[in-house]
Amino acid sequence: MRLRLAKSIFWVAMDFEYDVVIIGGAFSGAATALMLKRKRPDARVLIIEKTAEFDRKVGESTTEVSSCYMTKILGLTHYLGHHQLAKQGLRLWFSNQPDQSFDDCVEVGSRYQSRLPSFQVDRAKLDSHMLDLAVKTGCDLWRPAKVTKCELSNANGQTVNAVVGLDERSVACRWVVDATGRATMLARKLGHFRPNNEHPINAVWARFSGVKQWDSYEWRERFPDYANRCRTSREWATNHLFGRGWWVWIIPLQGGDVSAGIVYDKRIFKLPEGPSLGQRLHAHILSNPVGREIFGAARIIEGDVHALSMLPYHAEKVCDHGWAAVGDATGFIDPLYSPGLDFCSYTSYYVTELLARSLAGEDVADRIRYYNQQYPITYRYWFESLYKDKYYYMGDADLMSAALLLDVSSYYIGLVRAVYRDPEREFLNLPFNGLGGRIARAAMRFYNRRLVALAKRRWATGYYGRRNAGWRDLYDGFVPDARLRKQIWHGLRRWWKCELINFGLMLHRRTTVPASQPSATIPTEAW
Repeated sequence: MRLRLAKSIFWVAMDFEYDVVIIGGAFSGAATALMLKRKRPDARVLIIEKTAEFDRKVGESTTEVSSCYMTKILGLTHYLGHHQLAKQGLRLWFSNQPDQSFDDCVEVGSRYQSRLPSFQVDRAKLDSHMLDLAVKTGCDLWRPAKVTKCELSNANGQTVNAVVGLDERSVACRWVVDATGRATMLARKLGHFRPNNEHPINAVWARFSGVKQWDSYEWRERFPDYANRCRTSREWATNHLFGRGWWVWIIPLQGGDVSAGIVYDKRIFKLPEGPSLGQRLHAHILSNPVGREIFGAARIIEGDVHALSMLPYHAEKVCDHGWAAVGDATGFIDPLYSPGLDFCSYTSYYVTELLARSLAGEDVADRIRYYNQQYPITYRYWFESLYKDKYYYMGDADLMSAALLLDVSSYYIGLVRAVYRDPEREFLNLPFNGLGGRIARAAMRFYNRRLVALAKRRWATGYYGRRNAGWRDLYDGFVPDARLRKQIWHGLRRWWKCELINFGLMLHRRTTVPASQPSATIPTEAW
């Protein structure tokens, strides 16, 4: 108690212009500011945002967890319903021939409406709205402003220098929050930035106009079975095109434009050459039979093409006395399954609670210790469970459909059920925490590694993608209760069927390989 009182007296005695300076005003920074002002209305908060207008992000889709944060915690239900689009789950498309007919391609997705809210968001609009809300609660804003220097002195306070217009300004504060996104300002400054070289993925994305409607009358006439089998709108889903080493997202946006982008593992796939990035992306989409149907008459919106190389990274240390990082400033893995806003939700809420308690005079050493210990574990386990080497099998409909069912079911069991049951409590517990987290990681890592091994066997024997034609798997959808058993069992059956096929491929390979050929030519990963 004496220590807490002494710290409180020390803070008051120092001449700070602000309690918290947040560098970065997009979703994570604005959410942190907004929640802090709600918890402690007297807190003096400054947001420094470098851009005059927000730009596009690599992902524009939310999950059930981030949607829970936005609706239950931030209170954005009204805004999201009126200004963004309701999302209807994930939909996966596979093919094995460039000239394959559309209705022969494999479709995997939900038959019915999604049970929990999620959204297709224009991130520039969402970020602007969040920043406006933070300012309305009483936060000060410097924009556009470039931070030129940040001196961290822990308990002695922090100093931030910035250029705002033509003015050079300096401000003293108790806490600095790094919400600079991929710039990861403090992680780079302090030597905590770590690229994830195990996952060498790149991305190119753009906005398109003139994209064909997935649920049009024309398509009902041309493909009646396609139209009648599904009870929900395919257009509002996040539609994915898959190939070996790559996937393409197709996301509708409020107003009619469509966000589309490719993410690829450069170890496996190379984006075809072309005169420009946008044309290369468009050409690749048109080389796919589903993409050709949807984007045949589409046009790229000029000046709205973006690219990033080596997407994944993380910070080994995410906070200390006097500073903390949130959102993409802590790390990024992969846009598949849209986990980016999940990380933003957990980290911004945790740091908000840490700051509120610190400003109230509490000792937050244990909370700082937990954040630094658990965040790298969360990042590592999330990566190994869902993404490590996934690009080897994502072009095979059998393997990827099994992964989708098991991945999403695991997500619902481990995270979705918890946050909807008690969001204020569960957003303070980073994913893969404790014994349960280690067990979940082990199980998910095991089946993911098996699917990678099966994919390599299929590729070596020419079986890869052979079943990417002639079937459609429309399941009932995911709900956070005992009915998940149905989806888990469905995913397990698909996986085990692939294991049986693999056993047959092993026997067939052994009977066809000449006796003089060494057995080492069979990939050791597949057994």
